[in-house]
Amino acid sequence: MLSVGVPLTALCPPLSPTARTGILNVQEPWLAMAHKHQTAIIMLTTKWLACLSTVHRVGTWATTPPSPLGTRTPRLLTTPPPPMHPALQAATQPYTQAHQPYQQPPGGPGPAQLSPSLAAMSLQSNTPESLRVVNLLQERNLLPPSPTPPPTPCLPQDLQKINCNPEVFRSTLTSIPQTQSLLNKAKMPLGLMLHPFKDLSQLPVVTSSTIVRCRSCRTYINPFVSFLDQRRWKCNLCHRVNDVPEEFMYNPVSRSYGEPHKRPEVQNATIEFIAPSEYMLRPPQPAAYLFVLDVSHNAVETGYLNVFCQSMLENINALPGDSRTKVGFITFDSTIHFYNLQEGLSQPQMLIVSDIEDIFLPTPDSLLVNLNECKELVQDLLKSLPTLFQKTMETQSALGSALQAAFKLLSPTGGRMTIFQTQLPNLGVGALQSREDPNQRASAKDIQHLSPATDFYKKLALDCSGQQVSVDLFLLSSQYCDLASLGCISRYSAGTVYYYPSYHHQRNPALVECFQKDLKRYLTRKIGFEAVMRIRCTKGLSIHTFHGNFFVRSTDLLSLPNVNPDAGFAVQMSIEENLDDLQVVSFQAALLYTSSKGERRIRVHTLCLPVVNSLSDIFAGADVQAISGLLACMAVDRSATASLSDARDAMTNAAIDSLTSYRQSVLTIQQPGLLAPACLRLFPLFILALLKQKAFRTGTSTRLDDRVFAMLQLKYQPLVYSLLMIHPALYRVDDLTDEGALNINERTIPQPRVLQLSVEKLSREAAFLMDAGTVMYLWIGRNCHPNFLSQVLGVPSYAAVPDNLYLLPELDTAESQRTRAFIGWLRDQRPFFPPMHVIREESQLKSTFMQNMIEDRTESALSYYEFLLHLQQQISK
Repeated sequence: MLSVGVPLTALCPPLSPTARTGILNVQEPWLAMAHKHQTAIIMLTTKWLACLSTVHRVGTWATTPPSPLGTRTPRLLTTPPPPMHPALQAATQPYTQAHQPYQQPPGGPGPAQLSPSLAAMSLQSNTPESLRVVNLLQERNLLPPSPTPPPTPCLPQDLQKINCNPEVFRSTLTSIPQTQSLLNKAKMPLGLMLHPFKDLSQLPVVTSSTIVRCRSCRTYINPFVSFLDQRRWKCNLCHRVNDVPEEFMYNPVSRSYGEPHKRPEVQNATIEFIAPSEYMLRPPQPAAYLFVLDVSHNAVETGYLNVFCQSMLENINALPGDSRTKVGFITFDSTIHFYNLQEGLSQPQMLIVSDIEDIFLPTPDSLLVNLNECKELVQDLLKSLPTLFQKTMETQSALGSALQAAFKLLSPTGGRMTIFQTQLPNLGVGALQSREDPNQRASAKDIQHLSPATDFYKKLALDCSGQQVSVDLFLLSSQYCDLASLGCISRYSAGTVYYYPSYHHQRNPALVECFQKDLKRYLTRKIGFEAVMRIRCTKGLSIHTFHGNFFVRSTDLLSLPNVNPDAGFAVQMSIEENLDDLQVVSFQAALLYTSSKGERRIRVHTLCLPVVNSLSDIFAGADVQAISGLLACMAVDRSATASLSDARDAMTNAAIDSLTSYRQSVLTIQQPGLLAPACLRLFPLFILALLKQKAFRTGTSTRLDDRVFAMLQLKYQPLVYSLLMIHPALYRVDDLTDEGALNINERTIPQPRVLQLSVEKLSREAAFLMDAGTVMYLWIGRNCHPNFLSQVLGVPSYAAVPDNLYLLPELDTAESQRTRAFIGWLRDQRPFFPPMHVIREESQLKSTFMQNMIEDRTESALSYYEFLLHLQQQISK
């Protein structure tokens, strides 16, 4: 596939071991062996060593990866960067203030004029609210009553107004330090959180034969370039001066000539181009969907096959695509079953291949067929599949061979492979054995088997990625399935893992509803094929680690055979060269993809942030949510490469070190207590929440697949969704009113305040809703008011609340309408469907609910107040 402005030869360097991992990890210090940590409370934490030292303490992230031999730099890789990407090399012209911006007509400065606006800008005119000193040990109610918006970069209003939406592109620090040493001193990670293919209500789309880009670094023209005059513009990443093409002089919106600074490309930080032919290596591929279905006895028992076939029948006309869309089906147990759907047949033909050691396609041309031409055969197959294997007693699972067959079928075109699996693969290639000891779930000091047992699934995923095939995995199982191994098939092919533990069509109706809703979204949502994403940044900044599901093709290029609107990415950054001469820096993400309609498109996001030279300004611009999200990604990697305890220590040390830096270098008057700037007041709470999150908790019985899935989610969920998984939201819902309510589409949405996650906030006379991101709990107190029970739950008393209630009855009462409107509004804010469990004080799920009470002490974890005391003890050493 041809990338954005990169020749074919530049996209296919030999794969190095570093590049193949999917993560650019250049000599990360956290690969060192962990030491044992001991203190009276939880661990021994030592002071930070200088970040450029060759020796780092265990449990600490350096902002810049160290160079053990003193010669390597964070950008040095065994795989050379593409020859035609000069953004990675020194720019030919340094940035100066010599050029005066092109003077726009009267009416205020244009968006592309940086210098005059920024020259008058001062970040230190007065102490901002974000730097207000907070004593965490004294201020108990720190949680804001409603969700906190991300901090706004300190830019002139005309620039900020057109800056990239933080839901799409967000930095951990909204003020970028001038130097790496200043960043090291702040002890906070510098990184970006991206949601590049997010569903947007407004997206400018430009069709043009000329896409204007910098001749040197290939940056797309954007709102933060400078126009020196009508005919020249200066790149905001490498600072090269470029000519304005003649075609760009005409503005298609205003239909005027001679005002290039008013073009849509220079007025919108997010924009999409319909790409001309030079952005195509081959004709755009058709949408191709291949479904690979487990039909063993275990699979049939779960009942998932009925739900899948029914959902496919209901949504078959809504699959994204055009007249060329292709579809195919493979089923498997101990053998592989193909389905001939060739036009002209009176019914589908099943073709069974029992030689799973040497898999082949029995009729290659009739297994992946045109959906429009063969729709009736496809529908016949979907109607018959559930009964076809109804009485099977086959218990074995040859998943590896089924994947190999699916790869052979899809590789000529590329497309999406969807796997449904219900047990541990136990036959043929890729067979796995159980590695989990249930007796060690709670007692083990360190968690074993977080890494794959075999490289089969990773290697196959890389083969898939090379042929533009992405693999999504739906795992529906009550038994251990080794998700650490199976998950690699999706992770390295830019796919997604969906996990439904204890799925059963009769015993777990809440999960069935969740599967149905997720499947509908999955089948009908927007999709991009044969995609690549490149992230560029201003000269002096560099990328050293990516997080998410992808394959790293070169230093700044991610291969994404499929891209979906629910996938997030994170990037760690470092400062290679001092930014002394710059007042702002920019970051640009360019996503090149083929739409389901066969159009080649480029979606471009550009973010502009100010450069500062003082620690107080860095702290003032800290985005505590983005910092916590990036640390979670880093901790997942560290759990696999070092150990879980090492990752836990590192997260705790991140809080200790940043608050120590603030106390020593920013505070002018030393005071007793645990002091934090207002912008970081929730940092210790979020770190404690991560330590108690399913991915990282210890001392609590946690199934290995559940833990691994939580880690996968933290890596690829967009930040806005993963935050609720880290720190759930708790609301009291038995007294909802219309006061302060939102009015959306003629619906009144109550807005109860967010409560602290502590048992002391619960009351037996009330009802509380906990939103944990992927699941919701409605907790009913023993003495809950009978009015709520009857008007919302439709039961006369507390004792009458059913054990497995997961749906609220649609009652014609104001209380019922308010409660359902609020829950529906929360669900509408995410693309997946969180099931809701109504629980009483005696419910089995009560322990799960209580584990999310992050501020309370458990047998194996500190309370929030104890954790603050521990931080204070370490900071005052």
